[in-house]
Amino acid sequence: MLSLEFPGARKLIDAIDAAVQLPDEAATTDALRTLLCRSIRDQAVRLPSCVFEREDDHYARRELYRSEEFGYSVVAMTWGPGQGTPIHDHAGQWCVEGVWEGFLEITPYELIETQGRRYRFEPRGTMNAGAGSAGSLIPPHEYHTIQNPSDDAIAVSLHIYRRPLESCAKFHPDESGWYICDQCQMSLDAVQAAAH
Repeated sequence: MLSLEFPGARKLIDAIDAAVQLPDEAATTDALRTLLCRSIRDQAVRLPSCVFEREDDHYARRELYRSEEFGYSVVAMTWGPGQGTPIHDHAGQWCVEGVWEGFLEITPYELIETQGRRYRFEPRGTMNAGAGSAGSLIPPHEYHTIQNPSDDAIAVSLHIYRRPLESCAKFHPDESGWYICDQCQMSLDAVQAAAH
């Protein structure tokens, strides 16, 4: 049973179900990247209108589906102009992310050194991702930032997590150039079923 109905939802979920049953993480994430790129361009798949509405004080996270059988979660994120994340992880799980509308800047980071709760990262280049593009994060390569660089337009991305992302580590710089780790509980914003 779908937790939120929208045009093309069953088609999308059936394809995700097939991908997550592949024999290994690499095959699954490859199949999901291809699926997201195809689905974003498919006029038969139309996300609910609520995912195109931004929140003024934070980027929105709206769970569209959670699989009881396979354990994965599908979350739409809405990024207002200039909204983004600090460096963060995905709690040791894979994730596939696709840009549904607008543009996002995604910067992966390599963890170089740790000292207690202090971490040192190096950026590994920033990718400018437009609508129809998708990528994956597979631990230990999961540290990254996401930013909507636009001054006036929203961006929407769709994220498929191995299991619901209920907490993650966020890393904030201190005055010495190190990053301090804070564990963060993830929240979800409300969803409504009308299609865009």
